[in-house]
Amino acid sequence: MNYRHAFHAANFADCMKHALVHALVSALLRKPTPFRVLDTHAGIGLYDLQSEEARRTGEWRDGIGRLETLQDGPLLPWLELVRSFPRGSYPGSPALIRAMLRPQDHLALCELHPEDAATLRARFRGDAQVSVHRRDAYEALSALTPFPERRGLVLMDPPFEEEGEFARLAAGMAALARRFRPAIQAAWYPVKHRAPVRAFQDAIAASGQRDVIACELWLREPTDPTRLNGCGLAVANPPFGFAEAARAILATLHARFDEGERGAGWTVTEVVPE
Repeated sequence: MNYRHAFHAANFADCMKHALVHALVSALLRKPTPFRVLDTHAGIGLYDLQSEEARRTGEWRDGIGRLETLQDGPLLPWLELVRSFPRGSYPGSPALIRAMLRPQDHLALCELHPEDAATLRARFRGDAQVSVHRRDAYEALSALTPFPERRGLVLMDPPFEEEGEFARLAAGMAALARRFRPAIQAAWYPVKHRAPVRAFQDAIAASGQRDVIACELWLREPTDPTRLNGCGLAVANPPFGFAEAARAILATLHARFDEGERGAGWTVTEVVPE
């Protein structure tokens, strides 16, 4: 409830998450049948990088700021969409996904913070393809699924403010897999040190889910639990070709973000086979 993403918008973790989400939605667009996306931790949708919050941390400078000059490569489709928004702004997942939808597709957004939920509702007021819900993310997994379209993406992006978030995220993924098996799931997580990430992936494997991969990017060796050393995106039911696309995206991000620190790198690994 206290987390405000405006302080962290467009940082390296956002860039990694949104470039991969863009690839997932692009895969859904390959078929003409409609789909739906549920974003369980939506934030406010679009961020002003000149706001007081963004200026206070300056995190965007080492994120999207390092990608501004790229004119080719696997990040370009996502970057071109980012650049289509007003200069000085950065599209979070709601704005990014909305810009990709066709007339037959829909987007459901959940945000629990009262001010951010109000901002989100105002941003999409009158948009028949977008619904905004002020409700708990994990409760929404059962309330808003399965989708009537029977295909789509569920994006989970918790703030990891409270103890036990990894366990809640793993349990949410498992419950959703039982309730809505065809859904693509994408769950973001921080990499501060290895033990919580290993436990999270072990819990996914023990839950009986199938076909889950983990995409990770590290700025440094994940040994300091007080720092955001990297981040990951666990993807269940990855679309055909997504793992290869993710490798190209992560390699390009690593090349731009790498400062030569020990342990920096990226990987795409199988958590559970098909």
